[in-house]
Amino acid sequence: MKRRKHRLSSTLSAPALLAASRQGALAGLRRDMQALGDVVSAIGKDGAELVEALAALQADRSQVSSETAAGARDPQGLLRGLDPKLLHRLARSWPLIRHPLQAPPEGDWRNWLLMGGRGSGKTRAGAEWVHALASAGEKSGLRIALVAETLGDAREVMVDGLSGIARIARHKRPEVEISRRRLVWPNGAVAQIFSAEDPESLRGPQFHYAWCDEIAKWKYADEAFDMLQFSLRLGEDPRQVITTTPRPVPILKRLLSDPGTRLARLSTLGNAGNLAPGFIEALQARYGGTRLGRQELDGELIEDREDALWRRDRLEELTVKLTEPLSRIVIGVDPPSGAGAQSVCGIVVAGLDRLGRAVVLADCSVTGESPAGWAAAAVRAFRRFEADRVVAEVNQGGEMVGALLKSVEANLPVRMVRATRGKFLRAEPVAALYEQGRVLHAGRFTDLEDQMCDFGPDGLSNGRSPDRLDALVWALTALLLDGTGEPRIRTL
Repeated sequence: MKRRKHRLSSTLSAPALLAASRQGALAGLRRDMQALGDVVSAIGKDGAELVEALAALQADRSQVSSETAAGARDPQGLLRGLDPKLLHRLARSWPLIRHPLQAPPEGDWRNWLLMGGRGSGKTRAGAEWVHALASAGEKSGLRIALVAETLGDAREVMVDGLSGIARIARHKRPEVEISRRRLVWPNGAVAQIFSAEDPESLRGPQFHYAWCDEIAKWKYADEAFDMLQFSLRLGEDPRQVITTTPRPVPILKRLLSDPGTRLARLSTLGNAGNLAPGFIEALQARYGGTRLGRQELDGELIEDREDALWRRDRLEELTVKLTEPLSRIVIGVDPPSGAGAQSVCGIVVAGLDRLGRAVVLADCSVTGESPAGWAAAAVRAFRRFEADRVVAEVNQGGEMVGALLKSVEANLPVRMVRATRGKFLRAEPVAALYEQGRVLHAGRFTDLEDQMCDFGPDGLSNGRSPDRLDALVWALTALLLDGTGEPRIRTL
């Protein structure tokens, strides 16, 4: 039954139905009508109207069930004469237009893990699942948790985004009470918004269901996810959907090994019809076949490079919660070689603990900023962490780098450094410090760790500059290998 419904869903596409509503016909469109009975139960009143209308039409050479259109004779005009309003409603009917992999799995499960590339439709699937649960029934006491990396991400993606709950709700639209960080449906169901940056905020509330978005990016993934599991204690069958671009991080490996997990892999190519023209071709031309393309477009879980200087499992072991004051804090800065939307200025903050170990405190790197913009970001990091010194590479900008930084903060203590060896040779001594346990991380820095675990003798696999990693190398070199900076004690 499920397989037949999916065959029909793949042919009755939203663009085709919308075109029919405008033109009054779908020339050349054929479909397997054997699945109509299944679709009717899924799309309710619209499905019943569709069956009634199609049963009155004639179609030839199409496999039509005797229950709906026996004796049909006109395949070219299968939808000719249907009410345009009905076609338009059908074009927006999620059970009819969704991809089979966007349908919730059948049977017993606890975790529905949707791993997909950029624009693959995973967010839409999560939003539709939540809305279908919350909007069911005249009265509902359902409580649902919506958890994103930050509160801003939750609102901009899960709630108000193009595929967010507030945008896809075609009926029984929830009211967004942003001051209370929640959505309230007309029937009384409530979804509450949380940030994974604050795992303790999940202590206390309780829920029937949950939606976790981009869990592979969460800074405190294990802590936040564990707190959420204790909160899923209402109803007879608590469940959660997890939508994310894959990264080989511990929380994803943990979910994949859970027997209660049902996995669906979505690719960007599979959702090409809903993306801007030329988007797929442009990205395939640049990233097709690369490690980054396989992860961000095909939704593959790419393991660490065998020749990389760092391993994720080791970084996981070295991640701690900072509980003591630090001495000597430096800001490593790797200015971009050019300007543009994709240019990145690496800005990494690190300090020394009482045992002489370096602790990476933050990745404050910025993307797409002007020279004045990234200089201001570096100074903000300096002020925020009350740092002792900024260590900035000047290979790309020479004395202008120092001048830019001092134009923002005249008395900024800046040490200019110039790379005389290759990036890999400079990174090797720093990687050895990690192996010796002399460097710790005060949290998960996913973008930085992605570069660390993808950096080999030939650089990053995507050919880009390891900007964040360069900034890290400069900061840790200054702390542990050069010994520069004035010691001071402060509390964070």
